[in-house]
Amino acid sequence: MELVEQARAALEHAHAPYSSYTVGAAIETTEGTVYTGCNLENANYSNSLHAEEVAIGSALSEGHREFARIAVSSGARDGVTPCGMCRQTLAEFCDETFEIICDTGENSAPKRYTLGELLPDTISESTLDRHAEDHHA
Repeated sequence: MELVEQARAALEHAHAPYSSYTVGAAIETTEGTVYTGCNLENANYSNSLHAEEVAIGSALSEGHREFARIAVSSGARDGVTPCGMCRQTLAEFCDETFEIICDTGENSAPKRYTLGELLPDTISESTLDRHAEDHHA
């Protein structure tokens, strides 16, 4: 099954009673294993989980730390991209060449981005190291 199709299948399990905006994600490890996730809304909103977080969390909990690409789909098939928080989470484990595939519907090719395009100059471990060095100098 194609990665976008797996993201579409995952969104069928979304819990989105407040926004009615369902999202699914499928992340592929460099070994070829795929983990999926869907958005899980909570009445207080701040405890809601995003599909990308659920997918990468599942992979991480199984011991995976290297990823090749992720596909994201919404019920609207509107080309949704990961939000800033999810981009930063992906940047913790993926470099700027990591591929993000966004579902635009059955009759059009998905949009493709790299993480570096969507999140240039990300905060990283080296950013924090440089900041700590500056404060100790």
